[in-house]
Amino acid sequence: MSEQNEEEALSSWEEEVEFFVNTLKESFESTDANYSVDEQNNILYIELEGLQDYSNDEIVEIAEPIFEIAELDFEDIILMPLK
Repeated sequence: MSEQNEEEALSSWEEEVEFFVNTLKESFESTDANYSVDEQNNILYIELEGLQDYSNDEIVEIAEPIFEIAELDFEDIILMPLK
């Protein structure tokens, strides 16, 4: 794969992750969100402002449909309250 194609693929991947994070941010009515990737373990960590105000059942109810349509290839995606 050429360097330009690799950069385009990385840019597209980053856009997909940011769209996913922003969708969750809007769904949880958060004013701020951050994410990080543990590349070694292939885990996406998402911190959402106000997530602590939701019960576990509410989090699943809101996030599950978004997770189902996401085309991201992570071993795990972990939602956490924003620190």
